[in-house]
Amino acid sequence: MSELSNRQMIVRTVFQIVTVKVLLKICFATDVIPANFVFGDSLVDAGNNNYIASLSKANFVPNGIDFGGPTGRFTNGRTIVDIIGQELGLPGFTPPYLAPTARGPVVLQGINYASGGGGILNHTGNIFGGRINFDAQLDNFENTRQDIISTIGVSATLELLQSSLFSVTMGSNDFINNYFTPIVSAEEQKLVPPQVFVASMIARFKLQLTRLYTSSARKIIVVNVGPIGCIPYERDLNPTAGTSCASRPNQLAQLFNTELRSLTKELTTSFKGSIFVYADVYRIVDDMIQNYRAYGFDSGSFACCYIAGSFGGLIPCGPSSKVCPDRSKYVFWDPFHPSDAANVIIAKRLLDGDSNDVFPINIRQLANV
Repeated sequence: MSELSNRQMIVRTVFQIVTVKVLLKICFATDVIPANFVFGDSLVDAGNNNYIASLSKANFVPNGIDFGGPTGRFTNGRTIVDIIGQELGLPGFTPPYLAPTARGPVVLQGINYASGGGGILNHTGNIFGGRINFDAQLDNFENTRQDIISTIGVSATLELLQSSLFSVTMGSNDFINNYFTPIVSAEEQKLVPPQVFVASMIARFKLQLTRLYTSSARKIIVVNVGPIGCIPYERDLNPTAGTSCASRPNQLAQLFNTELRSLTKELTTSFKGSIFVYADVYRIVDDMIQNYRAYGFDSGSFACCYIAGSFGGLIPCGPSSKVCPDRSKYVFWDPFHPSDAANVIIAKRLLDGDSNDVFPINIRQLANV
């Protein structure tokens, strides 16, 4: 037998041993979900956009200032899914799909497919060039699924996936960087009524969530669209609102959320063995913004990382931005995204909150189903 063949056998044997160890850990860990599969946009992107040609990137300072450095996360620290993973006892952070390290046994503990600028509709985020919309993220998950089947077989893969958590954080960009894109979308807003646009989002989302179920997902968290009219970017784009949130973006978000809540109920009823959990991030973030001082924040409207604008929302966070000295005192890290401190509050309410925050059960209960 050649030296190359011996080496290949050794590599294969080591891989199988590591895989067995991971599976044993999964089988005997009573308080740990086996894996966490993440889909979404920049609110939960862990670095996928580092590997594509895109204007939507965060792999530069001061992003990650409280994380040890920039990683491609669009915040100063951790995302909501990072914190939820830690709280549930997952080892490390779920790696981005496009990272070279997201290969081998690590995929058995979950992958993050989220992409900054991504949306439910495939033309969402065109202004950024490269981005991975939900359909493409589902394609990437199918690749992972086939890799897992090749490693542990069909039966074990089904058991793994049906016990894992799946989360989808999508929809904000379909409004911010599609229907409400300044100048570019003016004609679309005249031709397409808000109700028609929202209906097209829901119809597409239903197909996508159905595809996720048919790919063996059973525990699926669907995050609604937050109060996008309250982010520093929308506040600065709508100065006539004064110190209030921009009303129209919030109205459309609420219209979408009402339909989405009904959709999650419908899917749970229709698909045997599934639980589609509706995560009301709109309610949680709106509460934080309206009562920011009660949560320990000094500001519920201004971006911590800023360059220009009455709310620091006109220019994205970058190396030339000013940064507030205490990030824990700001709800918003930059013109679009929550701070680590805000993400902690959101994550913990989704984990342990009542049915007003997360319906019909919270994430910790879902993990133990």
